[in-house]
Amino acid sequence: METSPKTKSAHKLVKSQSAVQSGNAAARGGVRYSPPHQANKIPSWSRDEVKERLVEKSKVSQKTPAKENTKSQDFKLHTQERAVKRAMFNYEVATKFYIIEYQKKQVERIHKMIEEEEVRMLRKEMIPRAQLMPFFDKPFFPQRSNRRLTVPREPSGNMIGSKISCS
Repeated sequence: METSPKTKSAHKLVKSQSAVQSGNAAARGGVRYSPPHQANKIPSWSRDEVKERLVEKSKVSQKTPAKENTKSQDFKLHTQERAVKRAMFNYEVATKFYIIEYQKKQVERIHKMIEEEEVRMLRKEMIPRAQLMPFFDKPFFPQRSNRRLTVPREPSGNMIGSKISCS
């Protein structure tokens, strides 16, 4: 007697379902009783019933549609862009600092040149020279001042007494 592959799979299906049911019963704490005359007996289903069962099983598995193999999309991280922007920012900051330092050096150089020129001028003016001799060929006649004479005043006694008493 030959068995077709479909009937073999149907027998396997029945065996696996009965094993699962007996496992569930054992897990629940109940023991499944099978009479001795039915222990080796395989239920006889018609081909139509088996096909219906298989179709139902395939419908259950088809409820969740199989996803197609999707290709991964190329994604671009922003780290490279941010690194470039950060490098440009650092370059701009370094350039500004360089320009500021250069301007400070220029100002210092100009101030130094001005100071050196002032020192040269001062040294030139400070060179001791002999004063010209006065002309003695003309006689000297002092002139009388036009200002009034100052009248001396005596200090008041109150101020002197108050200074002594405070000390």
